Amino acid sequence: MVSIPIDALTSRFGDRFNNFRSTSLSTRFSNLRPISEFLDIKRISKPANFAEAQSRVNYNLSYFSSNYAVVFVMLSIYSLLTNMVLLFDMIFVGAGLYGINMLQGRDLDLGFSRFTTSQLYTGLLVIGIPVGIFASPFTTALWLIGATGVTVFGHAAFLDKPIENAFSEEAV
Repeated sequence: MVSIPIDALTSRFGDRFNNFRSTSLSTRFSNLRPISEFLDIKRISKPANFAEAQSRVNYNLSYFSSNYAVVFVMLSIYSLLTNMVLLFDMIFVGAGLYGINMLQGRDLDLGFSRFTTSQLYTGLLVIGIPVGIFASPFTTALWLIGATGVTVFGHAAFLDKPIENAFSEEAV
């Protein structure tokens, strides 16, 4: 069995992910950069070498982090709208759980039949899991990870830093 030390992989990112988890949504999206700055065509250029690309990625990931989160949300919405079976299954299971929770432990009496909450949960699982497997959520998740990675890291690598920041990093 291969053991992968997760700390060794995530330690390279520093506290970037810890800060992401500790902030609220309103705080997270309060520092959205203007779209004119995010899609500034004049600043797009090919990095000269890997070190410059890495420097650009480090700068742009922290500077445009909220914009990249919006890109992820937009790609998530797109992936759900193009996989209607998965969207239906998510709504079905969510509405089913909400409906069962609204019963507050009481049985569902339809007049001709009576269902316990245990039976309702079992029925929800019997329908939701096969439909969920048929909807290929793993394929959708892998597509979402790949599309987000290519979009975010591509933008971060090819968008040059602003002029004022490029000169501030040079040693005198």
